[in-house]
Amino acid sequence: MNAPFNPRAAALRDPFTAYVCDDATSDLLKSIASEFGWPHEKINRGGLRNAVQSLSISASPHILFVDLSESGDPLADINGLAEVCEPGTVVIAAGQVNDVRLYRDLVGSGIQDYLLKPFTADQVRDAIAQAQLTIAGPRLSEPTSARPHLACAFIGARGGIGASSLATSVAWLFGDKAGRNTALLDLDVHFGTGALSLDLEPGRGLTDAIENPSRIDGLFIERAMVRANDRLAVLSAEAPINQPLLNDGTAFFQLQEEMRGAFDCTVIDLPRNMLVQHPHLLHDVQAAVVVTEFTLAATRDTIRILSWLKTNAPQCRVLVVANKVPAGDYEIGRKDFESSIERKIDLVIPLDAKLAAQSAKLGKPLAAVGKTTKVGPLLIELANKLIATVDAVAGDDARSGSLLGRIGNLKSMLPARKLTKKS
Repeated sequence: MNAPFNPRAAALRDPFTAYVCDDATSDLLKSIASEFGWPHEKINRGGLRNAVQSLSISASPHILFVDLSESGDPLADINGLAEVCEPGTVVIAAGQVNDVRLYRDLVGSGIQDYLLKPFTADQVRDAIAQAQLTIAGPRLSEPTSARPHLACAFIGARGGIGASSLATSVAWLFGDKAGRNTALLDLDVHFGTGALSLDLEPGRGLTDAIENPSRIDGLFIERAMVRANDRLAVLSAEAPINQPLLNDGTAFFQLQEEMRGAFDCTVIDLPRNMLVQHPHLLHDVQAAVVVTEFTLAATRDTIRILSWLKTNAPQCRVLVVANKVPAGDYEIGRKDFESSIERKIDLVIPLDAKLAAQSAKLGKPLAAVGKTTKVGPLLIELANKLIATVDAVAGDDARSGSLLGRIGNLKSMLPARKLTKKS
């Protein structure tokens, strides 16, 4: 808010502090604080008046919850609070006055949200999620650039083949290296690893979307997605395995629609069984990456998936990537594999067990950890191919400079590679 910035105080900030007026609100906030790992001692009695007194002599938290129930003039008191809060503090207010003018005045004075009592735990969670997004960086609803949206899907021909790892790495490259606001949509609702591989808690957004598709809009996307960094946000889930979450795919399609308006790129980690259940999910996707391996079972399933894509998503540019390829002999040789699927493989990514273990331990994508390995440049090449798909179709190189020049932002990371003759 408006108080002079104090670097020493900012370093000592608590993540969350609340000042409430009644036991019911206190108990509700304590249960939510437990979910986030915040101490109950930071939930104080006294409401807004106590908040002003306390924060005038102590550091402001990152998120401040204040109860206006006992305030005679909420707007004036909020302005007084602004004088003692450090810059960057996000304020969530609550009260009993149901007045649209008051709400607008409070939001105009700088608070993040106003919750009308009695409120639910989900309303508080949504408000806190919005506050965390505000702290983390730009709002997802900010207009993106005029360049066309890129939607690409990663499909594993077999389980455990590494499609999710590649999807996460490419999404990270789109954001961190290509400078494009990117959404990673992990549609494995029960066993997805999109958030886990980035050392994030998945949140409740994806399950909420499946259960209530009518809630999906720009604001829902903004609150539901978890930010990995300023350029990458993740929508993932770890739904209970005794919870079927049956749906007709409407929620997934709506999520893609909203992401198209909020991001430059959407990377979809798509379990192969969803091709059967929800074929419409790839109707507006420009590129599909089929991740495979040199085995008999993967050969069979790659053939079937390629045939499905040709029939159901003819607009897709399809890339075939052989992942985790070990040195030495394979179950099926590359030439025989390519002959069976009747096309060339676009990329072969070698097995690097040490890199995979390091990536998991650090909670970072392969592309971030393996910059100096053989895998790193290949992931960058894959990201280049996908970006070129949408940029070439839109004719960006004719309107705003060379395509190779813009993709050079990624290619400049590649180490010089000498051509060697294979024996």
